[in-house]
Amino acid sequence: MVVGICRLTIELPAVHDLKQKRRVVRSITSRVRARFNVSIAEVDDQDMWQVATVAFVCLSNSSRHVDDTMHTVIRFIEGNLREGYLADVATEIMHLD
Repeated sequence: MVVGICRLTIELPAVHDLKQKRRVVRSITSRVRARFNVSIAEVDDQDMWQVATVAFVCLSNSSRHVDDTMHTVIRFIEGNLREGYLADVATEIMHLD
């Protein structure tokens, strides 16, 4: 079993309050859930309104499939950010037996 974990830090300079940030994060996470077979959630910086940290996880029996899925989701998020940009991306692939 192969598990891929990706943590994304998103800078949101156009966001001016927590309500607007939550709308942006909710939009991103719901679109990723609807389009890809991954689990995604906001994992840090909940009280900072110009930074969002989200993470997603995918699971497969093939490391190539996990890697391809993670890169596809990252490109999708990056291409659909209107209020901000990706500041940092950290990925990890674990092989569990």
